[in-house]
Formats: sequence, C-alpha cells, structure tokens
Amino acid sequence: MIISAKQLTKIYNGITVLDRVSISCSEGSIIGVLGANGAGKTTLFRILMNLVTPDEGSVEVLSKSVKPLGGIIEKPALYEYLNAHDNLKLFARIQSLNLTKEQIRASLVAVGLPVERKDAVKNFSMGMKQRLSIAIALLNNPSCLILDEPFSGLDPMGIEELRSLILKLAKENNIGILISSHIIDQLQKSCDYLYVLKEGCVVNQGVTSEIIAQNVKYYTIYAKNIQESKVLQSYHPLYNQNTAKVTLDFKEVPDLIKKLYAEGVVVTSFSPEIDMDRLFEISAQ
Repeated sequence: MIISAKQLTKIYNGITVLDRVSISCSEGSIIGVLGANGAGKTTLFRILMNLVTPDEGSVEVLSKSVKPLGGIIEKPALYEYLNAHDNLKLFARIQSLNLTKEQIRASLVAVGLPVERKDAVKNFSMGMKQRLSIAIALLNNPSCLILDEPFSGLDPMGIEELRSLILKLAKENNIGILISSHIIDQLQKSCDYLYVLKEGCVVNQGVTSEIIAQNVKYYTIYAKNIQESKVLQSYHPLYNQNTAKVTLDFKEVPDLIKKLYAEGVVVTSFSPEIDMDRLFEISAQ
C-alpha cells in the first residue's frame, strides 16, 4: 500500500464537498475515481497531494520513497514559451534536482515525446502537453501518480496513447496510479479498481470489471454479417446495419461469442453500454 485515506470530509461555506470518503492505492495498481463535474474528485486529489487540509479524516502515506507522490491537478501547468527540455530543467531546478542531458532525454523517451523537438510547448497538442506534465510529475521517481481528469480535451488517438503510457507506468514501473474522470469509458479499459463518487460520497466501489458487469444495460455487437446469425435470435436483438444490441448476463458473453464464431459470424467488437443511473444509485456500503 502506498497511500491510504480514511473518512475524508471537506466543507466549503457550509457545503459538504466530501463526505467520509475512504480510498487507497497500492504499487502497480490503477485506481479510477468516476464522478460528474462537481462530485468532489479534484478536492479529493488535492487533499491526497497535501494541497488542501480535510476537516475530518486522515491521509497516511506508507511508501518509503523520499517523494512518494507526484501528480497533475486540473490542467497541466507548463511554461508555454519554453521547449520540453527547458520545462523539464526548470521544474527539476524548482525541486532542487540537477538533471543531466541524458536524464532529460530519458524522461522524454519514457513518456513518448520526441527528444529532437526544440520548439515551444505552446505548439504542442494537448496530448503532448499531458505527457510532458507526467514526465515532470515523475522527476522525483514517485511511488504514486495522481492524475486529475488526464483525458480531458484529448482526441481519440491522444486518449489511447495516454492510456498506453499509464498502463506502462503501472505494470512495468510498478507505480501506483490514481485517475479521475467523468466518463466511464476512459476508466474501464485501464483501471483495476473503481470508486464511484456522487455529491461527495462514494456510492459504489469494486473491481472495475465487476462494477461494469453489474451495471450493463445492453451489449452492442459489431460484425459484418451479424444479421445472418441464428443463435442471436433467441436474444431478441435490435439491429442497425452491422450492429446488434442484446440484453444478457455478463456470464453468458463468452459462450455467445463462441457460438457466433461457430456459425461464421466474426465479431470485431462486443462492448457494454452502462446504465449510468443505476451505477450512481447503488450503494456499496
């Protein structure tokens, strides 16, 4: 365990922004915090980063690292008129670190940024700025990385690239990662465990795959010849060209896919549509 927060409560001007929230993160795990705008995600992360003091509750950092936490809260804070190399050097100096040119190059390579690029950061895409911000957050070799809405403003390619980087940092570098988002699709493909936050309260939590399975409204299946399937008829599908929407228990999914392949229907996508109302209503406590 790297960090453990218990019963965090924060009140602003008489309004309870966080209400007895408990959360933890271990080495190599990716923890997601899902919630609408205003649910308390940023306040929670600010408390974990010791930027805000909770009114009640405690945060215990259990890592032996000198600098256990690194993070990006809200938008990346970069010097837009400097290039990536100079941003890294400046932020390293702020943290009393003396980086060599080789270390700077290694930092850029680690997050997938081109080391030969010398123009100002203001010319970077949002995805490149996010990766540079992560490189800065990693300067002190933290055990845990806290990322507040890191996918915000990214195009689909940028989201996939950032997701791949996050998975690499967790699984190859054994860094614990906490990510927040208001969009479940951005979390379900990468997070091991999910906390659902609503109006400052954790209303649901669990292994991500189990949370998804328990709250599926229907599945959308894509295959070029999907309407030729006889097996699918018993599920009363709703067709739309090469897609079919079906309602079934998640335990039936592997068997259905096998049956579809057996009759020559090559499934290229089998994705769940989440019942968000139910997800935010169910209480895990």
